[in-house]
Amino acid sequence: MGMLIFSGTGNPDLAAGIAERLNEGMGERELLQFPDGELHVELLDSVRCCDVYIVQSLSPPADRHLLEMLLLADASRRAGAASLTAVIPYLAYARQDRRARGREPVAARLVAELIEAAGFNRVVAVDVHSRAIEGFFGIPLEHLTAVPALAEAIRSNASTDSVIVAPDLGATKLAEHYAKLLGCPVVIVRKARLSGEAVAVSGVVGDVAGRSPIIVDDMISTGATIEAAVRALLEAGCNSEITVVTTHALLVGPAVERLRRLPLSRLVAADTVPLPEEMPLPLERVSVAELLAEAIRRLHRRQSLHTLIARD
Repeated sequence: MGMLIFSGTGNPDLAAGIAERLNEGMGERELLQFPDGELHVELLDSVRCCDVYIVQSLSPPADRHLLEMLLLADASRRAGAASLTAVIPYLAYARQDRRARGREPVAARLVAELIEAAGFNRVVAVDVHSRAIEGFFGIPLEHLTAVPALAEAIRSNASTDSVIVAPDLGATKLAEHYAKLLGCPVVIVRKARLSGEAVAVSGVVGDVAGRSPIIVDDMISTGATIEAAVRALLEAGCNSEITVVTTHALLVGPAVERLRRLPLSRLVAADTVPLPEEMPLPLERVSVAELLAEAIRRLHRRQSLHTLIARD
């Protein structure tokens, strides 16, 4: 059974890198936008009886990229694809996994249902914000992690005076994963979110005085959480050599300006979302192309993904 890889516009460079590592060409497709804003998708390669892998990061604008992926899936299903796998390096809406104030949707559940309704048989995602999302899917969700690759990239920073910092309680398990790989203690910043762009810190749990912090989080959106954590760590007497590591560097709104004002020595991010070539930050990219290519290779061969799966 053949394999075909198609890409939306969410992260075409990463999709091309995956295809290159698999020694496969990208499937040809046409994606147009009509004058009234409607999207139109047409597959230019036959997918009949093929395993089709649609690589689409739901990076901003997430709504458009989600619809592109759904249209590509529907076109593939109607054209006779044997199986459909959504390869989603960044899964948007995962933070909206519950109703916080009452009259709200559970957007993560709705997105999961849309993906399933489009005809996908399986989803492959990287470092999803909430592990509870798996329960929203009626199809298998293969939850991969970029943490080992990111930890290896910052191993040179992990000295005897380093500490792994969770910038909020939600990142504690992630920090413990990095700490296990790098052999460093964990510090937690106690944070409360005031709005989408503002947070408040109530304290730092653990000793950071005279130590070099490595702040880890699954994503950086507006940069408010990282900014608040850095300010709190500096007040607690940490060294000015501060490293920040994230899987998903969305860097939207005031994020770049916020981070530019901080004394960051390194900002290390996976390429799950497109990253600008130039920006006023010490940004270093770590590719997840090999991770995703290996996942696709094993799925196509009906082999286990056990060693690639994220675990608490």
